[in-house]
Amino acid sequence: MIRILLFLSTFMLFFSCKAPEARKPINTLSGSFIDESISRNKKLTAVEEAKIKKIIDTDSLNNYISSDGGFWYHYKKKDSISTITPEFGDVVRFNYDIKNLNGDIIYNQKEIDTVTYAIDKEELFFGLREGLKLMKEGEVITFLFPSYQAYGYYGDNNKIGTNIPLISNVTLYKITKQSTKEN
Repeated sequence: MIRILLFLSTFMLFFSCKAPEARKPINTLSGSFIDESISRNKKLTAVEEAKIKKIIDTDSLNNYISSDGGFWYHYKKKDSISTITPEFGDVVRFNYDIKNLNGDIIYNQKEIDTVTYAIDKEELFFGLREGLKLMKEGEVITFLFPSYQAYGYYGDNNKIGTNIPLISNVTLYKITKQSTKEN
């Protein structure tokens, strides 16, 4: 009897020690949420770009330029002599306003005041960061930014809501070169 108990306990001890098995998830998620989000964002972008193109088409007084970054702009005052534009680390002094696509002022230039900004080293919404890199001292440019180039989904937590495309008039006063190029 003792032999049988000893055999059974050894048998149970031997077979009860096994490696843990990986558990399978109860719910399996497909990529449907991401696919829906991509589809929704594509539709939103198409609607915003259609509104911007309508503004451009009805404005026969200005010649709009499409940027590589996905926004449009036209010069109100252009410097065709200088070749100096700000680069990474350069400090610029500028002023700007922000309007919605209907032309309603969200922030005027007095509210924002003159801004001193180190290119790509400080916070500024993406479209304006990229737009400043196109400018020369003394130029005034009007930018049309789709929401993904402006404040996007989150807005500015103040006057600019979710997914609002913007118009901004920017005046660049001064570029102070900080970067030096290696030869």
